[in-house]
Amino acid sequence: MSDTIAPFRLTEAAARRIAEIIAEDGKSTALRVEVLAGGCSGYQYKFDLTAARAADDLVIAADGAQVFIDPVSLDLLSGAELDYKDTLMGAYFAVNNPLATASCGCGISFAVD
Repeated sequence: MSDTIAPFRLTEAAARRIAEIIAEDGKSTALRVEVLAGGCSGYQYKFDLTAARAADDLVIAADGAQVFIDPVSLDLLSGAELDYKDTLMGAYFAVNNPLATASCGCGISFAVD
């Protein structure tokens, strides 16, 4: 048995919601997860629907959902998990990132050492 950590995972809730969004959209085939410079902590997550897959994208498929991640973003998402939360305060995707050393209150921006 290997102790290798998956580069990026989806929770069941995230996979289910992504599949629903893609089905409703009718044009897109995946959710692109990117990490961009910026935000109040140094980096920020960006989520977009897309039908365009780059040759070097990591593709994660689970329960009818697909996620594309570019190699640069993957360096900052290694071992992370995408979850979907539906609470009284709202519904949103949340990234549980073990590389993040700090984050802002919005949960979209984070820092690494």
